[in-house]
Amino acid sequence: MATARPLPASGEVFLDARGDDRALRVSWHFDSDLVVLSLWRENVCTGSFRLPAEEVPELIETLRDGLDTACVVAATRHPGGSLPSHPHAPGVVG
Repeated sequence: MATARPLPASGEVFLDARGDDRALRVSWHFDSDLVVLSLWRENVCTGSFRLPAEEVPELIETLRDGLDTACVVAATRHPGGSLPSHPHAPGVVG
């Protein structure tokens, strides 16, 4: 397993909801037209996935569809109330 490397200038780290120093790193590698998704536990890379840049729009669409569905489901759990706040959440379509 690889030890931690600095995150490239274009990327993000997302902390796992389970805690335990787990994280997902997303890093763009423009020189190879790849996005690398890597799983980290503490400062050790435990796995990675290289996604060709041309497939990123499909991944984004899949994530967006899931977010839209999550908002609709949340609306059924909180009728008449406000939905949980999320900076990218769409308006609920009903």
